[in-house]
Amino acid sequence: MADIHFIRQHGLTPKKARAATERIAQELAEEFNLDYEWAGNVLNFSRTGVSGHIEVKKKDVEVLVRLGFLLGALRSRIEREMHRFCDENFGPESN
Repeated sequence: MADIHFIRQHGLTPKKARAATERIAQELAEEFNLDYEWAGNVLNFSRTGVSGHIEVKKKDVEVLVRLGFLLGALRSRIEREMHRFCDENFGPESN
């Protein structure tokens, strides 16, 4: 099983960070046919071969994606897409 894990800093209010995460979930649902639901400040998502969560915290979001065997081969592409979603919704990552 291949995992994608990263933490993205943000300067948003908790309400705006949650709304940005909701937009990411909607994009994921549309593009990858994922189901998602909120459990407190954690957005859980899944479909056959992939599961994970985005945890919204005060100053950052933590993203964890677990890919099954078949999707593991696409790990790099999926990780790029996750970073792109975060760039679009939380602003570009600063180094």
